[in-house]
Amino acid sequence: MIQATGIAAKAAELMVGAACQLRPDVRAALEVALGAGAGLSPVAQVNGKGVARVRERAPLPSDQQVDISDKPAPAHLREHAVLQALLDNDEIARRDHVPICQDTGTTWIRVELAAGEQIAGDLQEACDAACARASKQAGLRNSLVYDAYSDRRNTGTNTPVFLDVVQTAEPHTQLHVMLKGAGSDNASRIVMLDPDSTDGDIEAAVLAAVAEKASMACPPLIIGLGIGGTFDTVAKLSKHALLRPLDEPHPDPSVDALASRLLAAVNATGIGPAALGGDTTALAVRIETAPCHIAARPLAINLCCNALRSATCQL
Repeated sequence: MIQATGIAAKAAELMVGAACQLRPDVRAALEVALGAGAGLSPVAQVNGKGVARVRERAPLPSDQQVDISDKPAPAHLREHAVLQALLDNDEIARRDHVPICQDTGTTWIRVELAAGEQIAGDLQEACDAACARASKQAGLRNSLVYDAYSDRRNTGTNTPVFLDVVQTAEPHTQLHVMLKGAGSDNASRIVMLDPDSTDGDIEAAVLAAVAEKASMACPPLIIGLGIGGTFDTVAKLSKHALLRPLDEPHPDPSVDALASRLLAAVNATGIGPAALGGDTTALAVRIETAPCHIAARPLAINLCCNALRSATCQL
């Protein structure tokens, strides 16, 4: 039996940590993109899992450094400047224990209960209370309103949190916390594809979303795709996809191959970091699939900004 207050306390701790630093795999991917933009080759695996890192950063010569607002500058210089700024921002946030983005987002808590495990107490109430206290102590922005339609007043507590509890057959309980801002959520969408849709149809839908909304979602993006389920579950599937580390391939090789093709197509758009041009419009495409009705193929396209903020622990 796990106490709700214990889960809530750990979730609040993860929430504050996630707000103030990039996930290690996301930072590694940014470093790879920076190195590639400087004409360097990735030279080492991260944890042996397939995302490479550069040995060291390669600052541009002083006569080539540009202000990121200097749009007439060549795209590769703007790209380098933006990626360097994102890495510097992460270092400052870690050092000073401040949020990496002013939009500290909504808090999503996912509890994956071990086989036979149960929760004692009101988990929603406990998580709301713990996360409200942690938000105030850490100086996170209050970003929630009481009701989307009828009462747009700020709750003043950065709550309620959005909570999912799922039972699993695993031997240990896992806790996931993700913060996601409105800019990237507003750029996301659901497309109900025909059941006989092809990989080309999926690519077309993803590229349409990227072309229309990527600039609003603070690229370079991490794109989470949900394929399957129902209209009301596929969006959550796409959010779950963002939890998979960027250096961890999908267990299904065909899904992993689709993700690679989509990433190449997205980066071929040339939208680039901060939508100022370049080769790094996205750092990764993550995909989760599920069963669905014979007459449907739901697709959720979750455009996440460069500040992918999540943390996971075992309870």
